[in-house]
Amino acid sequence: MTQLTEASILGALRRIKDPDLHKDIVTLGFIRDLKIAGGDVSFRIVLTTPACPVKAEMENDARDFVSALPGVTSVRVTMDAEVPKGRGIGDKVSIPGVRNIIAVSSGKGGVGKSTVAVNLAVSLARDGARVGLMDADVYGPNVPIMLGVSDARPEVDGNKLIPVEAYGVRLMSMAVLQPGDKPMIVRGPILHGLVKQFLSDVKWGELDYLIVDMPPGTGDVQLSLAQLVPVQGAVLVTTPQDVSVADVRRALRMFETVAIPVLGVVENMSYFIAPDTGNRYDIFGEGGGQRLAQTYGVPFLGAIPLGIEVREGGDRGRPVVVSQPDSPQARAFQHVAEEVARQVSIEAMKPELVVLGKGQ
Repeated sequence: MTQLTEASILGALRRIKDPDLHKDIVTLGFIRDLKIAGGDVSFRIVLTTPACPVKAEMENDARDFVSALPGVTSVRVTMDAEVPKGRGIGDKVSIPGVRNIIAVSSGKGGVGKSTVAVNLAVSLARDGARVGLMDADVYGPNVPIMLGVSDARPEVDGNKLIPVEAYGVRLMSMAVLQPGDKPMIVRGPILHGLVKQFLSDVKWGELDYLIVDMPPGTGDVQLSLAQLVPVQGAVLVTTPQDVSVADVRRALRMFETVAIPVLGVVENMSYFIAPDTGNRYDIFGEGGGQRLAQTYGVPFLGAIPLGIEVREGGDRGRPVVVSQPDSPQARAFQHVAEEVARQVSIEAMKPELVVLGKGQ
């Protein structure tokens, strides 16, 4: 009878490659806690995100490949995830406990950026990730309404604010600090201070992802965020029509200028399927977001169809990924979340650039 060895089991598992990192799961260090007891084999596969779209496929392949080894009588595979911590850039300050900061931005208002940010955050949380959502759209802080917590107020722990929680997401917004219809009239330097306070004076805790809902455009908040903390990447939201795409081009160039990687483009309100006939209507044009992604060589993260479900979910404080998880809109948001998590993992696993100082 052939004696099982750790080397033979790892050899079988080397056949499984991560489709994004292009290496086998043994070389990547995904295999943990390998145990052999006679013919019984057990191990964990620790992925870089709980939102991995090929998680079930990897689990099945691992079980099949190891089961085929001579002498194996049973295989127990446990799937797990540890989101890698994004790299710091220069002398920027990291937030304790926060592994990755993702900016959700657009070149103009009215494209559903906040809706994308909310459903992205909730989708990641539903996949098992630890998620925070920072509503940096100071002039139009609507995220608490969309999450059904507009009447909630943060508690204070010492000199730190405790985020409000909804659907597994920790939230901080100016709307929960200054409720009502009083307008925010602030200039650039004050905006910089507000962003800094939201980052450093909030007790975010351990987070895999901190999603930042940015105000539209390329102004002070974007620059403040880029200057203050190492943002791992930006998600750009557009609609298909040329006017929206033209504005997103400027946002894309802005993030390139401040050395923030663009994780990809989301095309929101992409098309409409009539519920009575099933006919598709490209109300805002067709394919603008995808063409933009191809032109600039960035990933196309997905297209979100128009649907009354999304609007109703936002107005009622129950995001569509919660209220109607099987709807085409919810499935599209889930796909976007998986793609964003994938791109964050790819960025985090890239070799770190070493910047040589003067005289070196």
